[in-house]
Amino acid sequence: MPMSDFFNALTEHSFLRNALLSAILASIACGVVGTYVVTRRITYIAGGIAHCVLGGMGAALYFQEVYGWTWAEPILGALVAAIIAAMIIGLVSLRAREREDTVIGALWAIGMAIGILFLFKTPGYNSDLMSYLFGNFLMVRDFDLQVLVILDIVVVLAGLVFYNQFLAVCFDDEFARLRGLPVELYYLALLGLTALTVVLLISVVGIVMVIALLTLPVAIAGHFSRTLWQMMLMASALSMALTTGGLALSFDSDLPTGATTIALAGLVYLVVLGGRRFLRKKPR
Repeated sequence: MPMSDFFNALTEHSFLRNALLSAILASIACGVVGTYVVTRRITYIAGGIAHCVLGGMGAALYFQEVYGWTWAEPILGALVAAIIAAMIIGLVSLRAREREDTVIGALWAIGMAIGILFLFKTPGYNSDLMSYLFGNFLMVRDFDLQVLVILDIVVVLAGLVFYNQFLAVCFDDEFARLRGLPVELYYLALLGLTALTVVLLISVVGIVMVIALLTLPVAIAGHFSRTLWQMMLMASALSMALTTGGLALSFDSDLPTGATTIALAGLVYLVVLGGRRFLRKKPR
């Protein structure tokens, strides 16, 4: 099937248009938040938060099915778990003597264990919960698109209003403290924004792809940008191109969309990294 058939199919299938729109909307949030995550070197924190949400989702589903708490949606449980995990990690890294990586590893394991236990005790098997782990790009609803639009508005506004503060926290927090900036508050706010982004994107693209979209496009953009805002714009554009390319390739080859997109992003990153090193070593 030629690649052009993918673009022709966009006019015929609404699910494919929703998938493309969700990819574009997710790319905006990932480009902005991912830039902060990579420059502040908290990628492993984002990964820890992403895996902790399973505990919240499993608990919410359990109380919904067993006790009839209809309001206990998995996405709500995921949000609560992500915010709690982000605040614990942030406070530990700022004030406690415990190693940060130890706390993240513990929360990662405990969160997933709690989620599996609740899932095991929940009557029946719920495929929707598994979609949060592996993504459902081709099953995006109109409601999911509305959520992504709201997320993009929140992320972009936060990036604009607190640009200088987050910039100081990411690059020189000691100097920011000397200037009287409440670094701890903005660092926790940054972790909270990361947690919100991770949770709302997990329902669309899954845990693994969230981590990939937060890191790989930004890592590529970092080789070609000189300022933080340039990196954000370039990372968002690259993420849009990679997710669109992954969607088209998976449609053309009948492959899983998430895995195809991640593989494509990883390949581009390796090519850019290898090309940059080759150019440095090349004699002039």
